[in-house]
Amino acid sequence: MLKNIPALLSPELLKILMEMGHGDELVIGDGNFPAASMGQRLVRLDGLGVPEILEGILKVFPLDTFEKNAFLMERVEKDRAMEIPVWQVYRQIAKAGDKGFVDFEFIERFAFYERTKKAYAVVATSEQSLYANIILKKGVVTD
Repeated sequence: MLKNIPALLSPELLKILMEMGHGDELVIGDGNFPAASMGQRLVRLDGLGVPEILEGILKVFPLDTFEKNAFLMERVEKDRAMEIPVWQVYRQIAKAGDKGFVDFEFIERFAFYERTKKAYAVVATSEQSLYANIILKKGVVTD
């Protein structure tokens, strides 16, 4: 056990977060996301949702300050009018969790999948919200 590390950050995930360098990307996928077929490295956090995982990760993970640092999967055409309430939750968590966060950029669905294939790791969750996938770009520790 360690102090001040959120309990939901498994040893496997902590190792991956430590290995990641500046500019590497981490994907947090919702329960419908094809994480196992997309990720170079896969961490399963079954039973957990994206908001609590995002909050835990941002306690130890610096976001990039040189480039855009946080991305969401854009809705497909037929879902353009769909409200995605979890996005506002993510914004609140990200703003509170990292001073480098400005806002999310949106990535078209298939471009998001292609970017995921190049990401350092993918975290699979049990999040049930639709369009609840996030990419985070790692920055440097300055404090």
